[in-house]
Amino acid sequence: MSEAHLYKIGICADHGGFELKEGLKAYLKEQGREVVDFGADELNTDDDYPDFVIPLARAVADGKVLRGIAICGSGVGACIAANKVEGVRAALIVDYFSAHQGVEDDDMNVICLGGRVTGNLVAKELVAAFLGAKFIGAERHVRRLNKISALSGKV
Repeated sequence: MSEAHLYKIGICADHGGFELKEGLKAYLKEQGREVVDFGADELNTDDDYPDFVIPLARAVADGKVLRGIAICGSGVGACIAANKVEGVRAALIVDYFSAHQGVEDDDMNVICLGGRVTGNLVAKELVAAFLGAKFIGAERHVRRLNKISALSGKV
């Protein structure tokens, strides 16, 4: 795998998060990030978040992008869908502490946001904290993640 994937950030949204996605995509590019957009490509009130979240989550799990940002109206559906993909650790994030702590302690690799409940400035702060954090890898954190992985048959 090339080093280039280390800088790629995947992003997606349905109609409920489309506007926030577009703003975050521009912000990430301004920050020098390579952004892979998994859709939606246009505002369509009839679209469904799993159609965008699942391909994003698979790309994270396969290492094609370093981390993912999944957005729907509340962030809840995107989180549920992303966590169905083995290897993804997604969380709905609404505060700065959880945005970095989720990575540091729980190796979160997909942040889920609500386009109808998270403002643009707050979303930028949350994404910056998420992308700036690194998994600490302490023994207790690894032990906990192993217990979770065992639930899916993976140890």
